[in-house]
Amino acid sequence: MRRPRCRGAVAALVTLMPACESRPEAVRDFDPGPVPTELADGERAYERTCRACHGRLGTGTEAGPPLVHRIYEPSHHSDAAFQLAVTRGVRAHHWSFGNMPPLPGLDSAGIAGVTAYVRWLQRKAGIQ
Repeated sequence: MRRPRCRGAVAALVTLMPACESRPEAVRDFDPGPVPTELADGERAYERTCRACHGRLGTGTEAGPPLVHRIYEPSHHSDAAFQLAVTRGVRAHHWSFGNMPPLPGLDSAGIAGVTAYVRWLQRKAGIQ
């Protein structure tokens, strides 16, 4: 009887798991300066809806991950991924904070504003 090949794949994944846990630290010590006028609505929506979990300036809290982090750079998490996370929620996959529930109270323009604000914070912290 032939054994399934998945045993090797499982062993490879187990070997790689520690590498997933050794991700770089979030950027915490940066001063973005004044928020541009065109991002003021996004900043207000972020403060009202996101700050409690993702922290001031997106640096994270005990309740949620930092958004000013290389994991969330545009090449790894698109703007659409941010927008889907807000509208549909997202299962925990990078961090151990638990699942993020959908967030009511933001329409598509509000979500786009928050996303633009977070992208601006990322650029100010050197994350492109």
